[in-house]
Amino acid sequence: MPHPDNQSPAVPSTAVEIHHPIPITPTHTAPVLPVELSSIPSVASVVLPNGRVVTGYAIEPAKPDPVATKPPVSRAAANIALGGVGFLAVCGGLFLLTAFITALTALITQLIILAAVIFGGWVALQVSSASGHRGGTTVNIRKAVIKRSHFHG
Repeated sequence: MPHPDNQSPAVPSTAVEIHHPIPITPTHTAPVLPVELSSIPSVASVVLPNGRVVTGYAIEPAKPDPVATKPPVSRAAANIALGGVGFLAVCGGLFLLTAFITALTALITQLIILAAVIFGGWVALQVSSASGHRGGTTVNIRKAVIKRSHFHG
């Protein structure tokens, strides 16, 4: 006996949906530039040992990045050398300074000796001129005789 809506009771009723793809149109198209024939690389064909022929464009090998060249002398060695030059300059300056101090000390010593000689000569002249001068007080000292702890003059 058939079912009242003309379907068999073993097959359930389901709605079938059909999807139609919608094509996507590109929004931006790349402009076509004219290409010069000299810029197109040549096509190369290679025959493999098994007899097959492979055709393709020749690819230039990748060039490695240039290695940074090291200076012939390292920076540390240059700094040490510059430090040595500076040290020599300082030592030369210190040598000149010590030579100047030594010369100044010798000059001061000679000036002190010269002052002592001049002052000593002036004192000697004063003493010798005083003993030769007769206009002052004359003191005669007689020979004193000491007898029994008494002074007899």
